[in-house]
Amino acid sequence: MLNPQFYDALNFLGKVNLKRFWNGLCILVSYWFSKYLKINYIKGMPLSISFEPTTQCNLKCPQCPSGLRQFSRPTGFADTSTFQLILNELEQTLLYLIFYFQGEPYLHKDLFKWIEMASKRNVYTATSTNAHYLTDENCQKTIQAGLDRLIISLDGVEQNSYAHYRVGGTLEKVLKGVRNLVAWKKKLKSRRPFIILQFIVFKHNEHEIEAVRALGKALGIDYVAIKTAQIYDYEQAEHLIPAQERYARYKRNEQGNFVFKNSLENSCWKMWHSCVLTQDGRVVPCCFDKDASHQLGQITTDKSFKDIWLGDSYKAFRAKLLESRKGIDICTNCTEGTRVWA
Repeated sequence: MLNPQFYDALNFLGKVNLKRFWNGLCILVSYWFSKYLKINYIKGMPLSISFEPTTQCNLKCPQCPSGLRQFSRPTGFADTSTFQLILNELEQTLLYLIFYFQGEPYLHKDLFKWIEMASKRNVYTATSTNAHYLTDENCQKTIQAGLDRLIISLDGVEQNSYAHYRVGGTLEKVLKGVRNLVAWKKKLKSRRPFIILQFIVFKHNEHEIEAVRALGKALGIDYVAIKTAQIYDYEQAEHLIPAQERYARYKRNEQGNFVFKNSLENSCWKMWHSCVLTQDGRVVPCCFDKDASHQLGQITTDKSFKDIWLGDSYKAFRAKLLESRKGIDICTNCTEGTRVWA
């Protein structure tokens, strides 16, 4: 029997055809050319996009705009027509489609329809969930729609530690959802989706890292991912930052203050190979622009994605990044160039 990670890699490689390979090569060459010569150049379309089904969420996580209900941008649910526009335009070159940005994807009634639409065009699909809606019916639909990867957030092995960050969440409900999904994979004899149990490390749960690995194994999860946490006001967040520095994006300087580990090199692979679309079709640079403060365009029936991707606003943003990444607010707490997974 194939190792789940090996099968997942084979599944992903199976999505590559000649057009997608050539597009990927063009993007890779464009990035290295731009990075080392400091000349803003791009040829090709993104290999990966994140499409936001909704900004709504059932939980109230304190380091998340959805959880805090503190967006300044429009909130709501994406239209299938918007998704159809982007899929129709990018299906020839797109490799990886993530149904997630902010909010809980399983709240959208058309999620399974979108997954099926993309799967039929041989695009690798993924999403991330807090697992409170992994009912028996939804797990069956998830597998039958053809989802390739599912990330399940679980940041504690006991209710108190779990709900410390996943405010309003119920650990037993998550575990039940995971069991439902694993059971349906067996019942339908499906290797997909590749299930990742994601554990974000904070000070209050860092003692549970080995326990969550053991839990993942007991549940039949394909992979347990230990992730460092993005913290907005990290200078004042000693109560959140793990004591073990290897599990933190931040460290103490000589004065004893917390500073970001990243040196913030003036380059960013994300700006050449991927982007994010909000629920109302706004195109933003990456997942660190949670409030869409750097809108580069908006998908409409008379405005193509290609016009935005190769347009003046995107060119100006990439040029500014090559000149000074530290001068862009969303880049100052970004992990590009450093470790996210511990």
